[in-house]
Amino acid sequence: MRGADYLIKVLKEHGVDTIFGYPGGAIMPVYDALVESGIKHILCRHEQAAVFAADGYSRSSSKLGVCLATSGPGATNLITGIANAYMDSIPLLAITGQVPSNLIGTDAFQEVDIFGLSMPVVKHSFLVTSIDELPNAIYQAIHIANEGRPGPVLIDIAKDVQQETIQGITVEVPKAQIDISDKETIAKVVELISAAQKPLFYAGGGIELAQACDSFAQLVDHLQVPTVTTLKGIGAIPSDSSFNLGMLGMHGTKAANNAVQACDLLIAVGARFDDRATGNLEHFAPNAKVIHFDCDPAEINKLKEVELQITGELNHALQSIKDASAINNGKHYQAWLNHCQQNKRKLSFKYNHPGETIYAPALLNRLSDITKDKATIITCDVGQHQMWVAQHMAFNHPAEHLSSGGLGAMGYGLPSAIGAQFANPSARVINVSGDGSIMMNIQELATLIRYQLPVKILLLDNQRLGMVRQWQHLFFENRFSEIDLSDNPDFSMVANAFGIHAKSISKADEVENALQEFIHNDESYLLHVSIDPDENVWPLVPPGKSNSEYIEENCS
Repeated sequence: MRGADYLIKVLKEHGVDTIFGYPGGAIMPVYDALVESGIKHILCRHEQAAVFAADGYSRSSSKLGVCLATSGPGATNLITGIANAYMDSIPLLAITGQVPSNLIGTDAFQEVDIFGLSMPVVKHSFLVTSIDELPNAIYQAIHIANEGRPGPVLIDIAKDVQQETIQGITVEVPKAQIDISDKETIAKVVELISAAQKPLFYAGGGIELAQACDSFAQLVDHLQVPTVTTLKGIGAIPSDSSFNLGMLGMHGTKAANNAVQACDLLIAVGARFDDRATGNLEHFAPNAKVIHFDCDPAEINKLKEVELQITGELNHALQSIKDASAINNGKHYQAWLNHCQQNKRKLSFKYNHPGETIYAPALLNRLSDITKDKATIITCDVGQHQMWVAQHMAFNHPAEHLSSGGLGAMGYGLPSAIGAQFANPSARVINVSGDGSIMMNIQELATLIRYQLPVKILLLDNQRLGMVRQWQHLFFENRFSEIDLSDNPDFSMVANAFGIHAKSISKADEVENALQEFIHNDESYLLHVSIDPDENVWPLVPPGKSNSEYIEENCS
């Protein structure tokens, strides 16, 4: 068979049934091989959208996301999405066509060194210039993307290799080595928790990547230890758990940030001490010993010195701690737990916003309440609305909350919603976006209509680049620079032009009926919500400050 046919065959053998992409000259043999393959190909309207859709597919399903693009601009358009997957450790396979091998290095039409360009933002890259290299490259790429700490892998395949006949295939892929934490290490964890007066779990996105959410939630319930989460860790423990204090960090809850600053034992599970979570690292959890669970040894002691490290398989480690624990349901730190829970109640968000305008946090909190009737996935773009979703919506699992964490890529939300809908056809998928972000991949409204996807879009429109405006207000003496988006088009008319139902609201008394119509419509629907352009996200930890130095609305 041809190299292109072999590529498709191996993908199918590994359970790949959906690919997102955009064709072109150098990848044309692979597109020819797709015709009768049985794999569903989703034609996005931009390569960046294709890789974001593959990312959303993967995050919402724990499967490998796969995208295709041609050489040159097709390949370079993937870079942002590949970097996004790399920063958030998402298993992704990006396959690009390259000019024929005899033209590589000649500045041929649409020739770009995507192998070199991608190197900083992939786990591994392959440039395949010989048919003999192809089998190993494909098998290794799939293995590397999924094993250990997941991440994106790129295979760049010369066009002539795709067309050449392949014979005599022998491939050896190393089996994943599963590291199991030893009993002595587990005993030390139990000992440290037993000695702590103010223990705290710090839950990150690695819990979901290890498929350890159930084990983690069971351990939290067993030990009765209060818990804070990162943006990507939201849902690792259900939002309504009495032990969940909410998200920590720059826009974290006051209860979460206060607990971190006061704890004497910080148990980081699948978290990497990102600057948006820690604030001033020198003053982060200043009184605490640190236990760090992470599958990537490179993360241990990278930013925060730890007392004890656990790099073994997470489900096994968490279950072993639960089984070995003689801790009497947290009785020796009951006062600490009571204090954290009282803080959670006392410092919780209030939604009785005065006036006739729509208060975005209240709207999102209400949306969260009325979507409990059905499995719902929320995908976010980046900006103020992203933080409001994290603060004011409830999630029972990380796969319900898809957000560009490490890279903070605007334009992520709509394509990732498309990927999530294909991975979860029976789920309700809602993209919460802003008037800045939606314009970055608005062409994907055409993809919704082509495939008749019932994705909902909640568009919060303040006619500003809201987060940039907020920072210019707080830290640049109101010197507003290039944040005005008041000349954006009428978004309802734009949606209608694509054939999508749409409605616009601007008053608080319109919210309830609009939300009910929005979620109960069986087809794709855009709800355009006008909000106050001067509304800010609170609380906020200023850059360079500790998490205890957050500012609130009355401090601005």
